Amino acid sequence: MTPSTHQGEVSTTSLQQSIGFWEAFAFWLKLGLIGFGGPAGQIAIMHQELVENRRWISERRFLHALNYCMLLPGPEAQQLATYIGWLMHRTWGGIVAGTLFVLPSLLILIALSWVYIAFGEMPLVAGLFYGIKPAVVAIVVQAAHRIGSRTLKNNWLWGIAAASFFAIFAANVPFPAIVAAAALIGTIGGRFVPDKFKTGGGHRQVGKSYGPALIDDETPTPEHACFRWTRLFWVVVVGALLWAVPMGLLTATYGWDHTLTQMGWFFTKAALLTFGGAYAVLPYVYQGAVESYGWLTPTQMIDGLALGETTPGPLIMVVAFVGFVGGYVKALFGPDALFLAGAVAASLVTWFTFLPSFLFILAGGPLVENTHNDLKFTAPLTAITAAVVGVILNLGLLFGYHVLWPTGFSGRFDWVSGLITLGAAVALFKFKCNVIHVIVACAVVGLVLKTMIL
Repeated sequence: MTPSTHQGEVSTTSLQQSIGFWEAFAFWLKLGLIGFGGPAGQIAIMHQELVENRRWISERRFLHALNYCMLLPGPEAQQLATYIGWLMHRTWGGIVAGTLFVLPSLLILIALSWVYIAFGEMPLVAGLFYGIKPAVVAIVVQAAHRIGSRTLKNNWLWGIAAASFFAIFAANVPFPAIVAAAALIGTIGGRFVPDKFKTGGGHRQVGKSYGPALIDDETPTPEHACFRWTRLFWVVVVGALLWAVPMGLLTATYGWDHTLTQMGWFFTKAALLTFGGAYAVLPYVYQGAVESYGWLTPTQMIDGLALGETTPGPLIMVVAFVGFVGGYVKALFGPDALFLAGAVAASLVTWFTFLPSFLFILAGGPLVENTHNDLKFTAPLTAITAAVVGVILNLGLLFGYHVLWPTGFSGRFDWVSGLITLGAAVALFKFKCNVIHVIVACAVVGLVLKTMIL
């Protein structure tokens, strides 16, 4: 069907016929396989394909949905895909879009995690990761700079960032407490000094029109997207059951203190704290998975982040690596089922990490569709994002310490890793090189130097 100029007359049925379910299925699968470049790259792909090329949704409706997803905890690109899939093809459309955004990454990470943990001591693999680790240090520092340059527009926000850095660096304050304090400051500040909290939290600019879209600015809200209290009730009930049943089974089968049960509980909390993107929650995952539970080592966490950067899908999928390594190393199902333990743990933490994202969209989508005005209440998010800058900088220092002084400050400085880190930083900051290209180049350099020099 050719998009009509009278989009206000398009019905829900004709929309679903125009955008066939299997046509949409093929696109979401493709997106899950090519979704490199983090949320910015993934959102750019969706905008180019859905707004500019296919005309499935208008610019304004696309950005309105993105505004909502930016305010939620969780990966905004995956939530945006879920939202658009739901808008086009009801609940199953949203579930399919969101699942296909994550599933290829999960399967790839399970395979790569197994290669890493089973063959990581081999010279080839060890050499590659020797070069990758310094690149990750530079990448994390660049993430802090990128978010900071976009967010820290005045002394108030600089102060929040500095306070969050010292809170987690010097006082080891838990990440949830930092988020809560920043949200409170943002709420109060947004009320009394709103001009100081206007940056961040949204994509308000509406660009040029790309022509009529199947879901256009004036297209009536589909019937299934209209708000109903009964629908909200059932979404909440089903969502609660999807969380409570597996958590209850884990507790009844293994006990509350078992690794799988604690993974489910920990990553449920992590899913509700991912304001500001994956880099924002990585310090919390580091605190819990490395320092509190001991599921993996600091070095393994750095390697997992590198794998997450080089695979399609949301960066928060690094949790699958954390789950796999934790399940594998602790031999949850015995020494003869190490891969099974890792795969089950990786799948489990992915379930508990992404379940809230689906619920936020399916429950909140109808509320958003009933108002196409710009979303408000961005001041708390702005403050949280400012705090995240300080937290990410602390994470970069932690990673740098473990990479550059592998045996501690009392040991020698690894000058080779230092040079690779410097080279990666120059490539990222000065030449704006692609993250994946930097990781690959550093991996090759690390392999050569590890083989020929060390």
